[in-house]
Amino acid sequence: MNGFLGRYEKRLDDKGRLSLPVPLRRAAGDGPLVLLQYQAPALSLFPGTAWKKIEDRLKEYRRSDRGADMYVRRITSFSVEVTPDKLGRFVIPGWLQEAASLEDEVLVVGSLDRIEIWNPGLFDVHIEDGAPDASEFMHKIFG
Repeated sequence: MNGFLGRYEKRLDDKGRLSLPVPLRRAAGDGPLVLLQYQAPALSLFPGTAWKKIEDRLKEYRRSDRGADMYVRRITSFSVEVTPDKLGRFVIPGWLQEAASLEDEVLVVGSLDRIEIWNPGLFDVHIEDGAPDASEFMHKIFG
């Protein structure tokens, strides 16, 4: 199976490190990941192959639209490359922890081509408020 699925409750350690859950770690493969906040309040974590596609779109957007620099700059300045250690841990920089309102407890959510990192309370509010009636969407996806 490919893609990131599931919901995992984790803790940041005293150094600001997050340990990726084993199923997500396996799906991400080896190598660096790109961590960023492009859509508040969550952080998103992309494996290299998925990030490369985004990077290519950003470059094309910047080439084709004179006003794109500001948007590209915002995305890249809120991004950092991280490489998990042998235990799947990586540091979430303090400025990204603050941007996502992360404290000790975090929620790690698989979201197909990316991993999302949430403050658990904000995730619950987002899910409750985000789709008051999801039946039409569910029908389009599942039939």
